[in-house]
Amino acid sequence: MKKNKQPGRVKSALLNWLGVPISLTTGTFWEEWMGTSSSGKTVSADKAIRLSAVWACVRLLSESVSTLPLKIYERQADGSRKAATGHPAWAVLCRRPNPEMTPSRFMLMVVASICLRGNAFIEKKFIGSRLVSLVPLLPQNMVVKRLENGSLEYTYTDSGSKRVIPVKNIMHIRGFGLDGVCGMMPMMTGRDVIGAAMAVEESAAKIFENGLQSSGFLSSENALDPEQRERMRGYMTAFTGSRNAGKIMVLEGGLKYQNVTMNPEAAQMLESRSFSIEEICRWFRVPPFMVGHTTKQSSWASSLEGMNLQFLTHTLRPLLVNIEQEIARCLLDSDDDIFAEFSVEGLLRADSAGRAAYYTSALQNGWMSRNDVRRLENMPPIDGGDIYTVQLNLTQLKNLENSNPAVQALALRELHSHVFPDIPFEQSPLRQAA
Repeated sequence: MKKNKQPGRVKSALLNWLGVPISLTTGTFWEEWMGTSSSGKTVSADKAIRLSAVWACVRLLSESVSTLPLKIYERQADGSRKAATGHPAWAVLCRRPNPEMTPSRFMLMVVASICLRGNAFIEKKFIGSRLVSLVPLLPQNMVVKRLENGSLEYTYTDSGSKRVIPVKNIMHIRGFGLDGVCGMMPMMTGRDVIGAAMAVEESAAKIFENGLQSSGFLSSENALDPEQRERMRGYMTAFTGSRNAGKIMVLEGGLKYQNVTMNPEAAQMLESRSFSIEEICRWFRVPPFMVGHTTKQSSWASSLEGMNLQFLTHTLRPLLVNIEQEIARCLLDSDDDIFAEFSVEGLLRADSAGRAAYYTSALQNGWMSRNDVRRLENMPPIDGGDIYTVQLNLTQLKNLENSNPAVQALALRELHSHVFPDIPFEQSPLRQAA
C-alpha cells in the first residue's frame, strides 16, 4: 500500500506560512493557523490590516521611522563623531539597500513587518567579503528554530523551494518577545482584541446593508402552505438591502410585519467601535489622536512639540534603539567605535518657535556654531560660521577693557538693549561708564 505523503506536504506548507516552528500534535498549531478569536472571527495579518485603526497605527509607525535619516558614525578620540562614509554598510543603509528599494522604502517594510509579524528578516548579500545588498524577507515564509548545539537555523521558502540561510547572512530584528528566539506575533497574542474589532465592524456594515433597519418577522393567523412560503420568500428579497431602503411593501393574505426594535446606540454599537480603536491603539502603543481618534480630550501635552516629544520618547524610541543595536550587531562587526543612529530632530521641525529657541540657546552658550545650525536646516555653510560664540551681556564691564574694540561695542549694545531698552544707545549710561 502506497504511503500518503500529502500530510507531510501540508505540514511543511503550513509551517512556512506561520514563520515559527510548531507541532501538529498540540493545539498551538490549530490556534495559530485558524487564528480564531473569542468573537469567532479568524484573525490574520492580512485581515487585521483592513481595520482602519490597525492600518493607521502600522502606517504611522512605519512611515515615521522611514522618514528619519539613518547615519553611520565613527567615534573620535576626543569624544566627537563623524560620518563613516567609507564603511561598507554606509552605501547599503544610507544610499541604496538593494537595486529595487530606497532607504525609506526599505525601512518602511522592516518596521511594518515588526508591527504585524513581530519579526523582520533581512538577508545580507556579499561579493566576496564585501556587503553589497540588504534584501528584506517575508516573515511568514521564515522558520526559525534552535538546534541541539545551541545555534539558530533560518529556513526560508520562496516559490515552493526551501533554503537554509547561514546565520552570518541574516539580520533578524525581533519585536517584543519572551524567548529571545523570535518576537511575539501581535496578530496571535492580540487576536481577541482585533477579532472583537472585526466583529463590531462587520455588525455595523450589516446594519447599513439592511438599510439601517433591524430584522423582523411576518405573522399570520393561518398557516402558509409551501408554495405561499416560497412566493413570500422571493417577494421579500425585493425589500431587503440598503439599495431597497424606502420601498413600500404590500402584504397579502393577512400577513403582518413586526419589527425587532434595535438601534445602534441601544446596542452600544458606536461606543464599541470607539473603544475598539482605543484598544488597538493601546496594543500598538500609539496615542489615539495620532490616528484621527479625537472623541476624548487628550491627556498628552498641549503643544505640537510636546506631543511629538511624547510620541518619540514612549513609542518610537524603543523601536529605534532596537533597530540601531541590531544594525550594530549584524552589520558593523561589533566595532564599538562605529555605530548607527537615527536623527530624530526632524520630528521637532514642525514647531518653528521651539526650534528657534533651541538654536538661540545653542548659539548664545557656545555649544553650536552658525554652520552647525545651518546644516540642521539644510542650508549651505557661510564664511566665518564655524566660530563658536557666547553672549557677553553678563560680563563685568572692567573685563571689556582687554577685549577687541569691535567685541566691546557689540557687547555694550547687547547689554544696553536688555538694561535700557527705551534709551538710545548713544545716550546709554553704560557707554559713558565704559
